[in-house]
This record gives sequence, C-alpha cells and structure tokens, in this order.
Amino acid sequence: MNPPSEDEIADLAAELHLGIDEDELGEYAAVVADRLGPLETVRDAPEPRSPPREYTHTDRGPGYQPSESEDPHNAWITRCRIAGDDDGPLDGLSVGLKDNISVAGVPLTNGSAVMEGYVPQVDATVVSRLLDAGATIEGKNNMWSFSVGTSDYGTVENPTAPDYSIGGSSSGTAAAVAAGEVDIGMGGDQGGSVRIPSSLAGLVGLKPTHGLVPYTGILGADASIDHTGPITRSVEEAALALEVLAGRDGLDPRQPHDLQVGGYAAALDADVAESTVAVLAEGFDHDGADDAVLGVVRDAIDALEALGVTVTEVSIPEHYVAAELTSAIVRYGYGQLLEQSGVALGSSGWHDTDAAEYLSRALAARSRDLPPTRKVGLLVSEFVRRNYGASVYGKAQNLAASVRRSYSDALADVDALVMPTLPVKAPPYGEERGLATLLEEGSGSAIANNTLPFNSTHHPAMTVPCGEVDGAPVGMMLVAERFDEETLFTLASAYEQSRNDEPS
Repeated sequence: MNPPSEDEIADLAAELHLGIDEDELGEYAAVVADRLGPLETVRDAPEPRSPPREYTHTDRGPGYQPSESEDPHNAWITRCRIAGDDDGPLDGLSVGLKDNISVAGVPLTNGSAVMEGYVPQVDATVVSRLLDAGATIEGKNNMWSFSVGTSDYGTVENPTAPDYSIGGSSSGTAAAVAAGEVDIGMGGDQGGSVRIPSSLAGLVGLKPTHGLVPYTGILGADASIDHTGPITRSVEEAALALEVLAGRDGLDPRQPHDLQVGGYAAALDADVAESTVAVLAEGFDHDGADDAVLGVVRDAIDALEALGVTVTEVSIPEHYVAAELTSAIVRYGYGQLLEQSGVALGSSGWHDTDAAEYLSRALAARSRDLPPTRKVGLLVSEFVRRNYGASVYGKAQNLAASVRRSYSDALADVDALVMPTLPVKAPPYGEERGLATLLEEGSGSAIANNTLPFNSTHHPAMTVPCGEVDGAPVGMMLVAERFDEETLFTLASAYEQSRNDEPS
C-alpha cells in the first residue's frame, strides 16, 4: 500500500471532521503509514480456499444465456445443468437458483449488468447440500437488480397469471417453478422476496427462521434480515427441500450454535385437530387492502376451521410498525453493505472476498448503470449516515427485538398466526419502476406490509395458494414461533390436501 501524502491526510481529516492542524499533517501521515503494515500483510497473504467448500460435482460448464423461445417467461439469466449425486432424498428433482447464489464456475449477476463477468469460485452451502442430496441444478434465475425494483435482464412474465406482475425480487425463480421448468426454486427474502412472487404465482414459498438455513455464499442485503428458502408447487416439496437445506455449516454467524433441525417431512401427516391459529387483525387492516383478497383468505381460514383447527383472533398493534422497522434496516444496512463491497463488518463468518473485490471494482466503474431504485437506496443510506449516523439503524434493531417478543408472546397461546400474504391484488404485468413510478407510488404501498415484519423478527413464514381474484392468485400466510417450521408444514399440508380433495 502506498503511504498517504499530507494532502490525502488533510482531505480525509476534513471529511471525517477530525480537526487536524496543518503543522501536524506530516506526523499524522507518517504514523498512518506505519499502521498500514498489518493490512498489507493480510492483503498479500494467499486466500484460503476452504469454505464454503471446493465443489466436487465437477461435470459442469459456465452455462449459456437461453434464447427467447427456450425461455418464454424470461425466467433465466443463465442455463446450465449440474447433476447431483446418484441417490439421495432429492434424486430426480430439478432446481433453479436466484442469481445471487454462488455456483462455482457459473456466472453470477445479482440481476445487474454491473456484475457481468463475475464468476464465483465456490458453491454456496445450499448448492452443495442440494447437489449432495441428488438434485440437479438447471441454472440461475432472473431477479431484480441487487434485489431492488427491476431487472437489467428484462421483466419476468408470470406463467400462472400473464396479465399480472409476478413481483420480486425472486421473480425468475418463481416463474421457473410455476412454468414447471424446475421442481424447486431457491430464492432470497429480505422483505418478502420469496413469499411475494410465490403468492403472486400461486406457489408455496417459505421464509425459514433466520439462521435455520445457512446463507453462506449468497449475496445479501443485511445479515440481520437475510433469508434463503424454497419456492415449490407443493408443500411436500418444500418440506423435502428444507430437510436437506437446514442445519449449521459452521461458517454463517447468523446460525445459533445450538441449532436443532426438525422433522419437516414427518410433520406433513400430523393431525391438525388439536391445532390453534390466530387471525392477526392488523394483517387484514391495511390502508389500500383489497376486500376481495381479504375475503378469499378468510374463506381459507374457514377451511382450516372445518378441518378441526381452532381459530381465534389476536391483535398485535406493533405489526403496523414492524414493516417500517425492516424497511429501515434494509434501507440503511444495504446501502452501507454496498459501500463496504458486500463485506458485513463485525461478522466472524466466511467472507467471499472474490465477490467483494469484483463488486468494489464494478461499482467504481459502473455505478451510473445501477437502476434508479438502487441509486435511491444508496442515496438514502448515505444521507442518513452523514446526517444522523448509525443510531437510526441501531434503534431499528432494538425496536425489532421488542416487536419480536410481541409476536412470540402471541404465539405462546396459539400454534400459528394467519393473514393474507399480500393484502392487495397483484399489480399489472410490465410496470416499470423508474423515477416517475417511484414518485407516483411513494413509500406507502401495502404489498409487503405483511411480509416485511417477519424478516426483522426472524419468525418463519409460509405462503400457500388459497384462491384467486380476477385471475390473480391469492396466498394465505402462516407464521409460527422461531424454529417451529413443523407447525407450518402440518397446517399448510392439511389445508393443501383439503383443496386438492375439493370437487373440480
């Protein structure tokens, strides 16, 4: 590292408001230069190539960008085929991956032209586990650029309801599952990005408890709200996927040391007659909520009651502010994470330094190519940092811990909470999200009001299809206590079976 000049020290001191006198600049420059030694040592040391794991499924290539005829819904950025082990619980099942999940030797774009050219050298933990379980990776799915607002690779069409948006940010993953192109999709969820497109496409989508599934090797937004989970056509497929995905990898600090993995497939056939669910009043009471959507979900709750489930109602007023807390965390945290080239400071887990170095260079060279939604996010985060500091982020985390207790107190008396996944109908297909759209819609959209809270409270949440309004699918969301995914699978499986048993 080149030692700093006095002018550089003066510029840094001014930006950091350090008040260094001019006659001290030379001494400060010398001391700073002396302190760079350990950083130089680390910079020049060879990179350890152990975690998450060197890939062992070697029959793979870089893949290719599919043609329009091969990809009619624009669900894919890269198609490839990586066969897993010859046997295992997922043998014969195919998987699509949101394109923020690392697959060694296959390009990763994070939905952005800014990241074009980046090729990971290792598999994310979830990829290794899927391949070890016998699944076949079919490629990387289209997604919103840096998980926000729109994709540089074009809008994804909703195969289930072509007139309506499929949402995001795991849009291509949901589309590939809905179109029958893969059995399991792996999405990312920092505010509803698994559950929203799943609901809008009439699919099952699970945001597991924070830390149940390792996030190692996946580009995130903020470590406190990063989740990855399966998108499937059936509850059973989601349970089979979670059985493989869940558990510690020793590399992700999001995961508790005493993490216990449940029996998710076994929970599918459990009796629901002794179960109790509470209708969350605030989950239905949103400005702009669609009465027809609410009615479909209430009918689904009636169907649960007909199965012997006891249905009560609960009020958790903090639900209204919980969405704002997650939004505050991601709007500050994600901007700062990008400022740090994707490296989460304070995290003792494995860091993908290849991705960090590439992202640093890419943002320096092509930040003007970011979409308006991501530019706005960076401006918001940096404006808050410079004018208010990180205390707003810290307060959001403190409040989230308090709200977490409120949900858990309610769940102490019932097995699950239930509400609409989205309290509104799907937006029309093809809406652009440029500056004009951002100004028109403001920040008051209700679409994620029920999904956002459980990213910062860390409770597991599952959406299951329960009907439609004007041809647009509607999802019912079940929420359980942390690490109690079995309850979700029991209730969702019973409800799904009751729908399948209905006369056509």
